[in-house]
Amino acid sequence: MGFQIRQMGFCFWVCFSLISYILSCVSSPADATAEGDVTVEGTVFIDGKAPIGTIDNDFICATLDWWPPEKCDYGTCSWGLAGLLNLDLSNNIFLNAVKAFSPLKIRLGGSLQDKVIYETDDNQKPCTSFVKNASEMFGFTQGCLPMKRWDELSAFFEKAGAKVIFGLNALIGRSIRRYGSAIGAWNYTNAESFIRYTFEKNYSIHGWELGNELCGSGVGTRVSANQYAADTAALQSIVQKIYGDVDLKPLVIAPGGFYDPKWFKEFIDKTTKSLDVVTHHIYNLGPGIDAHLVEKILNPSVLDNAAGTFRGLLNIIKSSTTSATAWVGESGGAYNSGRNLVTNAFVFSFWYLDQLGMASKYDTKTYCRQSLVGGNYGLLNTTNFVPNPDYYSALLWHRLMGRNVLSTSFDGTKKIRSYTHCAKQSKGITLLLINLDNSTTVQAKLAFNSTMTLPYNHRSRTLQHKHEFHRTMIIQLPQGTAAEIRREEYHLTAKDGNLHSQTMLLNGNILSVDSSGIIPPLEPLHVISPKPISVAPLSIVFTHLPDVIVPACNVQP
Repeated sequence: MGFQIRQMGFCFWVCFSLISYILSCVSSPADATAEGDVTVEGTVFIDGKAPIGTIDNDFICATLDWWPPEKCDYGTCSWGLAGLLNLDLSNNIFLNAVKAFSPLKIRLGGSLQDKVIYETDDNQKPCTSFVKNASEMFGFTQGCLPMKRWDELSAFFEKAGAKVIFGLNALIGRSIRRYGSAIGAWNYTNAESFIRYTFEKNYSIHGWELGNELCGSGVGTRVSANQYAADTAALQSIVQKIYGDVDLKPLVIAPGGFYDPKWFKEFIDKTTKSLDVVTHHIYNLGPGIDAHLVEKILNPSVLDNAAGTFRGLLNIIKSSTTSATAWVGESGGAYNSGRNLVTNAFVFSFWYLDQLGMASKYDTKTYCRQSLVGGNYGLLNTTNFVPNPDYYSALLWHRLMGRNVLSTSFDGTKKIRSYTHCAKQSKGITLLLINLDNSTTVQAKLAFNSTMTLPYNHRSRTLQHKHEFHRTMIIQLPQGTAAEIRREEYHLTAKDGNLHSQTMLLNGNILSVDSSGIIPPLEPLHVISPKPISVAPLSIVFTHLPDVIVPACNVQP
């Protein structure tokens, strides 16, 4: 029995059914439909002709912030000792969590970065820590980074294999009008001295970022696009001068704030020769105190609203002569430190993974999550560094989702979010399906509109020898047979079905570090079946299809 093939006029689709059957005596977590749940069918349409975007190989990034223990929101102080000046760098779980990415980009910055001075030779003032003061911007006085602490942080980052992006103080030298603009040019003397110290110590820096949330309307204060462009040129000149003949110089990154179309267009147009990366921040769910956060996270319309920002910035970049690329430089979803048992619980993976998928579609190269540790939105627990669910979501993305992004849509229910990339571990593809529905299991078939290569062994009915379909066509698997298409499934669910749980299950098994602080292996279910992909209610499924090869995955990023 061979494949039965029929053409479909001018519009052809390569369509075949996939997954849900597990090897002998083992069933997929998605197969266990709760009593009362309903099942619907749908189709994932994947355009495999050409990529619609590309991401960095190290797309996943996380932030470390400056907040001291006294930082509180709505009466809750959620930062503890997670700030850069207090962070325990000797914790094994922390080290292993960073090393697991090999590498993880880490952005050092946040609201207080524009109040940090550096204890270098040019600075004659005492190097003191932040002090809580309600009359000061952001509620704290100026603070200082001792070079001894910078040495310790740099040693940790080197040991962990991290790629560091350092956010510089961009307010030094300016006069700040109350509730208004910051006037004057950036005084870069202290920053230049710090960059030189870092270079002479041979500390590796992936990028230097200028300022935090000073663009557009600003947060606390703001700087005009014209002045910011001039200051960015000054930073680029400093980097060129200090790093001299170094082939791979640190990136020049800015502005690290909320997207404002008019401001960003002027800034990008005026930094075509000085800027490498345009960064913007996303907190599209509102304040952490919002009692309706879970409803927002599970609402497709709310999730879709973020697309306008990604699309707008991409269009500005495309219309400019700049060679700069877009990053999300900081994103915690809900501002003011998030919300306990929401932004650090399983339910937040629906928002987080959807953000990663959406950002990728619009050619965002890197996505920095606020935070790696600290507040109520850390990938790691603030007290003991034990991974929260989003840590494992990030790690799976990092290991499975390759650089080329494929156009993907789902027909069947609005509650399924679907994203496809070329695979990171093979020449095939990886599909991400997110089910926001609390009572519907989705059986998802796959359809492709491109030339596709599948291996097939006519004797054993195992997909081994490659058959290439040069036209886009419907491909129906033989009836009554078990055509064996290999795939690897990763089903993510909450412990006991509790969306507020901080324990994630992978294929029904609890993910947790061992007594030595070792990050657990993320093992897939190896599936060989003609059945559709089964996505349980309120679950997330990564599916790696190593034998499904499309032209888009032959395109070099």
